[in-house]
Amino acid sequence: MSINKQNLNLFAQFNFDEWANLATSNPDEFEQRRQNCIEQFIERYPASRQKRLRGMQFRIDMERKRARTPMGACVKLSSMMWDAVMGDEGLVSTVKLLVDPGNHTDNNPKPGLRKQESAKILYFNKNKVKH
Repeated sequence: MSINKQNLNLFAQFNFDEWANLATSNPDEFEQRRQNCIEQFIERYPASRQKRLRGMQFRIDMERKRARTPMGACVKLSSMMWDAVMGDEGLVSTVKLLVDPGNHTDNNPKPGLRKQESAKILYFNKNKVKH
């Protein structure tokens, strides 16, 4: 995802103190506004990327619900982010693979590299198919 001018404007408008006050004074309203903001953010992306973004948000929401405390949720979400960057199939290993794709062996491929499978492709003539 790239941060475009429209998204930067959203960040500039964010008022932390207002949201913190709302979270303590009216948690239900805070949660509704939070969900609305997330949905508005996701809707700014093409439909082809929205499913993935909603899936990521679902994982985040589930981890928040499973956590015993807000700090526990924060630690878990931080760990998820670090795994996405530094994990076996994370950003760093993927970039290294792109930079040096020949630096692996078949017995011990680098993380993120999957063997390419082959298959026979069957072509069908649409005109001969009867419904």
